[in-house]
Amino acid sequence: MGQQQLLLIILGVIIVGIAIAVGLQLFQSGSVGANQDAMINDIMNIAAHAQQYMIRPGSMGGGGGSFTDYTLPGRLQSTGNGTYEVTSATNEGVTIVGTSVIHDGTVTLNFTRIVVDGDGVPTGDTDVYSWSSTGVFDVGS
Repeated sequence: MGQQQLLLIILGVIIVGIAIAVGLQLFQSGSVGANQDAMINDIMNIAAHAQQYMIRPGSMGGGGGSFTDYTLPGRLQSTGNGTYEVTSATNEGVTIVGTSVIHDGTVTLNFTRIVVDGDGVPTGDTDVYSWSSTGVFDVGS
């Protein structure tokens, strides 16, 4: 009887150990996904700010129809999710790169403006956003 009880205890310890390992793995993958989602949300807020800058007349401190000279305000440069920078700001669009402060990964957004004719019909490419991810975020992208 003693050997059977010892075997059951060992088996129970192994099963609990496997369950803990699986739980930690699930928590880690959830944490990575949550951080990526939060960074995408932050970048979308920055893209909205860039859009506001682009449509604001130059006389009011805006871009007057261009993203050229757009810079991030200090409050948008860093959050609890990541640090962000504008790597390119041209007449056509802006590129925003976010680097995670929690995990080893980056998220990049290329945000372009849509040019429309007098009837409101797009005259060029209508793909406004293009995303890319590197590092640990490659798993979920």
